[in-house]
Amino acid sequence: MSLINTTAELERFVADLAGQPYVTIDTEFMRDRTYYAQLCLVQLGGAQGAIAVDTLAEGLHLEPLYQLLTDERILKVFHAPRQDLEIFQQMAGRLPRPLFDTQLAAMVLGFGDEIGYEALVREVAGANLDKSARFTDWSRRPLSTKQIDYALGDVVHLRVIYEKFSRSLAERGRSGWVDEELAALLEPRLYEPEPDDMWRRLKVKTRDPRFLAVLQGVAAWREREAQRKDLPRNRILRDDVLLDLVVHRPRSVPALKELKRLQLDNRSAETIVAIVNEAVDLPPERCPQLPPVQRLPKGIGPLVDLLKVLLRLASERHDVAQRLIATTSDLEQIAADDDADVPALKGWRREVFGEEALALKRGELALRARGKRVEVLMTPPERAAKLGS
Repeated sequence: MSLINTTAELERFVADLAGQPYVTIDTEFMRDRTYYAQLCLVQLGGAQGAIAVDTLAEGLHLEPLYQLLTDERILKVFHAPRQDLEIFQQMAGRLPRPLFDTQLAAMVLGFGDEIGYEALVREVAGANLDKSARFTDWSRRPLSTKQIDYALGDVVHLRVIYEKFSRSLAERGRSGWVDEELAALLEPRLYEPEPDDMWRRLKVKTRDPRFLAVLQGVAAWREREAQRKDLPRNRILRDDVLLDLVVHRPRSVPALKELKRLQLDNRSAETIVAIVNEAVDLPPERCPQLPPVQRLPKGIGPLVDLLKVLLRLASERHDVAQRLIATTSDLEQIAADDDADVPALKGWRREVFGEEALALKRGELALRARGKRVEVLMTPPERAAKLGS
């Protein structure tokens, strides 16, 4: 049996997983025509084999799956699970726990900033994926044998990758690094968008409080309409049209209808005009604000560049993805402030990079080119004192 389409079959398979240390999970979904992802298939890989759950099967209840997801005795292994987690949070109101992400583990183990699953299968599992069904419509039934085999392949190879990564992490003392990063992924608020915050997705340069107030109001209306109608945001109002509306700020329905490319029914037009009027009349202190522009102290640019070189060296020396250690923003803040509140100066990141970054600032380290390599050198104390004065 490779495809489950009844609740009884799902219950039996979940029961068979009892006592197993982990299960690999993947999903297939469609989202091009809806706001919420339409879950079409869930693949589960256990020691006894892999199965696919037809989540669109008539009469199938997913509660046994949801119980598995929250069974603390069984580790749930995904690859890059952000969208999967969003789907489960939206459908079940709960997130899989405990969790393991092979993409994150790959970054911790030096496979690059964001290695794709296909490359990971090739490099770690020594297999090649058949991606011919990659662009299939997973909502259409019946599913072919080829589609099901394609879907199951992901969770089968994921078991090999997980077992190798789990051993490597333990051997290198980095299991805690992964656990630390996964804790942030299991915050439910990440997967429950707040309509009043959706204006921040739209990159604007103006800091005019009235503009931002109108932008916030219209973007929040669009988000709620998209949720209510279960349609993609741009099916309600495209980004460029929304920004054009905000620029003109029409305060009457006739004025709104003069805008080109804007097609709204009367109820929506009246609602938007009311939103615009309310936003325009807000006192400045109640308008949303962009975060203050962080201006680097004059002359600090070369230090940031040195920190970038040091970061690259730390990434290669410790064999961990550079982006996981520090961002450019982290480096800029460290350059400006020894006590910057950034991840790069905390936990394992401080051990592999942060301490050296501060030592470089104090003149206790130096960078030297030697042939085709760059070396990190300890600076004599007297030299360091002179540099730091």
